[in-house]
Parts: sequence; C-alpha cells; structure tokens
Amino acid sequence: MARAYGGIPPEQRKAERRAKLLQAGLQLFTTNGFAATRISELCTEAGVSTRNFYEEFAAKEDLLRDLHDLINATAFAQVRDTLAGLESADVATRITTLLDVFVRSVTADPRAPHLNYVEAVGVNAEIEQQHVRWVNTWADFIESEALRAAAAGVAPQRSYRLTAIALVGAITGLLREWQAHRPPLAVDEIAAEIRELMLAAITRP
Repeated sequence: MARAYGGIPPEQRKAERRAKLLQAGLQLFTTNGFAATRISELCTEAGVSTRNFYEEFAAKEDLLRDLHDLINATAFAQVRDTLAGLESADVATRITTLLDVFVRSVTADPRAPHLNYVEAVGVNAEIEQQHVRWVNTWADFIESEALRAAAAGVAPQRSYRLTAIALVGAITGLLREWQAHRPPLAVDEIAAEIRELMLAAITRP
C-alpha cells in the first residue's frame, strides 16, 4: 500500500496531479493550440513529471477528451440542478432561467468554449463520438423542455427532435463566435440571442 508523503495520502496526490494536468491542458490547448502543444510542455505547466502524466493519460488526446467531457458535464449538472427548483415555473421563465445557467457556466472561463468548439473538433474518432453523445444529451434535454411547453399549451403538439438538434448546432455556433470575436461580445448579448432563438423555435406554429 502506498504511504502518505508529507502527510498527503497518495489518492489525494494523484487527484491533485490530475487536476493540475487538466488545468495545464485547458491553458495550453487554448493558447498554443492542441496540435502544437507537447506533453513535456503540459508537464512543465502542471509542475509534474512525464511519468506522472502517463500515470493519468495514455496520450494528450485523452487529456483533451476528459476536458471536453468535464466542461459539458459541469454545465449539464448546473442546468439539471436548477431544473429541480423550477417544476412550477411557467415555460418562458423555465427556459430563460435554464439557458442563463448554461451560458454562465460555459462562458465563465472563455477558454472552455474555445476548447470545446475549436480545439476538440476533428481530433480523433473517440472525441468525435463523445461530441455526438453530448449533442444527443443536450438535444434530449431541449426536446423534453419543448414537449413540456407543448403539454402546457404554449407550443404546438409535434415532433421536436430536429428542432432540438438544430438548436444545439445554433448554440454551438454562437458560443464559437463569442469566444473568437474581437472585441469580446457581451455575454448577455449571446444569452439573449440563444434565449430568443430557442423560444421562437419551440413556439413557432
């Protein structure tokens, strides 16, 4: 059994090294670019050894995949937690609040949308499959909200699957534009555009 070093249990040291590598990846992948970043640079940025890196990740693509998953999972958890307190809210309030939570989550660090929607695109099949899973997860969520609106009588009774997928694509495009635009666009402007787009798409005849 591994012993504590400096009073820190090995499990905690391992978790701290992993967290440092994730932060290093977020920083270097979004400044130098994923393709140009070397594992040695990630280790220097994180303050860990190359051996430590390979204890956590088989390759830098695995680090990118985990970052992509973490960014999506964090936003989804925040939206889901907010959802629990909105059972009695009207449709517009519910969608507006949930979208505001989502946008705040993914724009809190401008590096997050850059990594998700620029650096993680087209890297390998595994990350692309993960991207598709998250597109479907977000589309499922939007579809369920649209069907909820239809059940409440504020949206027509119809299939919303294609609408949900289209909205995920539109939101992704707006967030990509937000992270790339110079000078920076106001987050509130992006949030308002997404909100109006979603409400219009769901409530259209």
